[in-house]
Amino acid sequence: MSTENNEILYDIAIVGGGIVGAATAFKLQSKHPELTILILEKENLLANHQTGNNSGVIHSGLYYKPGSAKAETCVDGRKQLVKFAQDHNIKHDVCGKIVVATDSSELPFLEKIYENGIANNTEGIEKIDAKRIEEIEPFVRGIAGLWVPCTGIIDYRGATAKMVELTLGIQPKSNLRLNEEVLSFKDDGKKYKIKTSKGKHKARNIIFCAGLQSDRMAKKDNIDLDMKIVGFRGDYYELTEQGKKKVKNLIYPVPNPAFPFLGVHFTRMVDNEVECGPNAVFTFKREGYKKTDFDLKDSLDALTYSGTWNLFRKHWKFAMNEYRRAFSKNLFLKTLQKLIPSLTMEDIKPGRSGVRAMALGIDGNMIEDFKLEYRNRSIHVLNAPSPAATACLSIGDKIVVMAEKHFSLKD
Repeated sequence: MSTENNEILYDIAIVGGGIVGAATAFKLQSKHPELTILILEKENLLANHQTGNNSGVIHSGLYYKPGSAKAETCVDGRKQLVKFAQDHNIKHDVCGKIVVATDSSELPFLEKIYENGIANNTEGIEKIDAKRIEEIEPFVRGIAGLWVPCTGIIDYRGATAKMVELTLGIQPKSNLRLNEEVLSFKDDGKKYKIKTSKGKHKARNIIFCAGLQSDRMAKKDNIDLDMKIVGFRGDYYELTEQGKKKVKNLIYPVPNPAFPFLGVHFTRMVDNEVECGPNAVFTFKREGYKKTDFDLKDSLDALTYSGTWNLFRKHWKFAMNEYRRAFSKNLFLKTLQKLIPSLTMEDIKPGRSGVRAMALGIDGNMIEDFKLEYRNRSIHVLNAPSPAATACLSIGDKIVVMAEKHFSLKD
């Protein structure tokens, strides 16, 4: 990394060093090697929030509405991501997963996500019965399920670092600045003057890939928002050595269509550890990973927003159950036992947590699809929840097209 030089005028500044920001930089630099790109990340590591604390799954495209941006970019992005991992020796494994119905009431929605998978060109998806479930995952008990062979696992932190490394290798004048939080920015009509926690920079254009802070960056850019980011923490348990023997790869429940999360699942990681989770609880700190973390600004921001309370009203029963489970190993275990009845207290131990940026409308409904907007010479990634990490390279392609159009880049 070069030292700060206020005389440098970058072509594009990218705010946010998660995998979407990294993929955007990589795609832009690959197609336009002449561009100088500045990546600004407020943490001392890339991918230190949603990217580095997710479940590490390469998603198949099974759950998303056909024709949506999520569906299209997930399937395309998955294929690009696997090839990227193969080309650059990123730890990954296309190991497949099963989705398991344990009750007859789940069968209609199992059929629905199967139809989604077919419509979204999810390769190799097939319906399986109880016997086949046990052949794939001997300790799992279910009445029906889906086998999804194109789902996988990957080291997202490693993939993010490699994308940035390649970006800087293409154009030596491009730059990565860690530990630099963007405090403000001002457009003088020709360029943006960016003030950070460590100094000042200049760029003709800005792309915001700010994740949990995306709405705040948009407000600073005077964008009229119909949404707000509200943080939800997800807690994981890990399987002990004896517990790991009961899981081969990835095991998912049929998600409850009334609740905007996929449910607690089992995930083998690239380091051969096995996680189970996450739950989903409102967090009083957007970037808080502990149960007791609290930030006054974040709390007021969320709790003075009518969309938060409308969400609570719609899902208060689910919310209560999630909170109870967050503080009870026994309740968490009971949820896990719906899929693996033989699991015991000795098979699980507390693990890490992640935080998800949920974009909520005023009505309390989660904004389902990815949301990208532009204003003058800025582009904002306003909503990029799961499967954004899987879809990152495809999202990067879309941002390149927007940048070529609105930043007057030479195609």
